[in-house]
Amino acid sequence: MDKEKVALLAREAGLEKALAEFPEDVAAAARQAAGARQKIIAPSDPRAEPWPAMRPGEGL
Repeated sequence: MDKEKVALLAREAGLEKALAEFPEDVAAAARQAAGARQKIIAPSDPRAEPWPAMRPGEGL
């Protein structure tokens, strides 16, 4: 991921101070997030929930 893209993402996330103080860490976090995003499989039905809905009062 190039520096310009990392800087843009950091600004959009409000991480200007972190980018200024720790640019390598912010870049590493951006690479890790991009890798994780590629592994996520979107459901074919956008209304589908990835797990059952939570309901109060049921359970232990």
